[in-house]
Amino acid sequence: MSLPTTPAEWEALYYAASPELRAEIDALLEADLAHHIWRAQVGRQSEAADSLAFVTGYGGAAGGGKSDLISGLALTEHKRSAIFRREKTQTEGIIQRLTEILGSTSGYNSQKSAWRVGERLIEFAGLDNPTDHQKWQGRPHDLKAYDEVTEQRETQVRFTMGWTRSNDPIQRCRVLMTFNPPTTTEGRWVIDYFGPWLDPNHPNPAKPGELRWFTTIRGKDVECEDDRPFVLFRGEPLYDFDPSEFSPEKVITARSRTFIPSRVTDNYFYVRSGYIQTLQSLPEPLRSQMLEGDFNAGVQDDPWQVIPTTWIDAAMARWAPKEAPSPMDSMGVDPAAGGKDNMTIYPRHGTWFAKPVRIPGIEIPQERAGPIAAAKVIENRKDRAVVHADVIGWGLSCCNFLTANGVQVVPVNFANGSKGTTADGTLKFVNLRAEVIWGMREELDPQNPNPIALPPDPRLRRDLASYRWELRPAGIFIEPKEQQKKRLGHSPDDGDACCLANLSTVKAEVWEEMQANSGGYDPYDDI
Repeated sequence: MSLPTTPAEWEALYYAASPELRAEIDALLEADLAHHIWRAQVGRQSEAADSLAFVTGYGGAAGGGKSDLISGLALTEHKRSAIFRREKTQTEGIIQRLTEILGSTSGYNSQKSAWRVGERLIEFAGLDNPTDHQKWQGRPHDLKAYDEVTEQRETQVRFTMGWTRSNDPIQRCRVLMTFNPPTTTEGRWVIDYFGPWLDPNHPNPAKPGELRWFTTIRGKDVECEDDRPFVLFRGEPLYDFDPSEFSPEKVITARSRTFIPSRVTDNYFYVRSGYIQTLQSLPEPLRSQMLEGDFNAGVQDDPWQVIPTTWIDAAMARWAPKEAPSPMDSMGVDPAAGGKDNMTIYPRHGTWFAKPVRIPGIEIPQERAGPIAAAKVIENRKDRAVVHADVIGWGLSCCNFLTANGVQVVPVNFANGSKGTTADGTLKFVNLRAEVIWGMREELDPQNPNPIALPPDPRLRRDLASYRWELRPAGIFIEPKEQQKKRLGHSPDDGDACCLANLSTVKAEVWEEMQANSGGYDPYDDI
């Protein structure tokens, strides 16, 4: 007979025991609680508490003891903890749980949003405003806990994680992210972050609790074989190197990551309280999300979302790699220089979009942004494709260098007015930004007889689903890019570049041939 491994199995064993054995078990539990103010429940919660991963994702369904895990670890395993929610007032649930465990609010300072328990410090924070993460720059904690992380911006989470450290060499440092399946498209970044565990299409899936190692190279998460240090040589990891030949900041060590699912059935106390019945009464898709932890259950689109997520998914499902695609017709380019934004390039071959080319802005010095960005375009251009480039900001210099080198380029200023209308001719556009982005919506419409195929890229999926619109007297208006960046926490470089690639402009040589065949007559004069 195997030993019990879940709270329900332990409870069954307890009630099957004799009265004398139950009394002995009760005495042992009372003695244990006298020395330990909190212990993780047997099962998934214990697995998460004991995991050796630097970043642990925990949850997947309601009632799995996520807030309890954060509270318990902060009180028993860590000296300096920071607990984040989207809004600081939402940390009240953690504060209430800490009060239950400790039996009072002694040591809690509501004005400073901090709690001192002996030598331990627990701080509470919100990441609601786009600049809130900057308040935590340089402030070290050995536990960074993000409760309901799907409600928080990925960039702010990654930024604040950067100071997960301790001056005590024997103190365990870690990041804990707890969450249910996201209910909005903005929260789906966690599925990409924990891809091996949560993405059903991941090429190398992982088991619950299995450790994987990741680092960031050129602004992109890269999975490594293990935590062996390496350096980049010609853009590739080199493990066999002489440490004396490289400065410490050039040596990269991947950090471990895992995800451990939990359900309400893993929580002994909630099972006994009848919470399962409460979750069973929820409407779909919330029922599947909160009760079963189904990350594939329907995420609700925003009512003013320009492009429905199902349309994007259908276009990505149509995509397949091609060794010899048709000639390249168009390139969409969103230039960048310096900073954290990428320069992003999307090539289009007819109705088939190739995988994006991303160059971290930090690799393009601002003082030479024009020629370097133009060179990146030329490197990836084929078949004399027309380049459609965002001209705002660094794009103007890039376009000037491309033109000077004989590249057919169409500068696109999203702020310019629009003369276009929707495909049915009923609505106008406030500006060119609205026309270009709405044009992508019309291409992705299931009613389109010539459907396009988009590469199944998580970042592109998030960007295309993030555009919001409203109807004004002058026509369709799309949320400004700066406002969109504040809401998302990142620039929609992929979405903008892909929408630009969707534009169609006649190639110069085709135009010249048309004019030659018409005897100099401009075939567009009558349009």
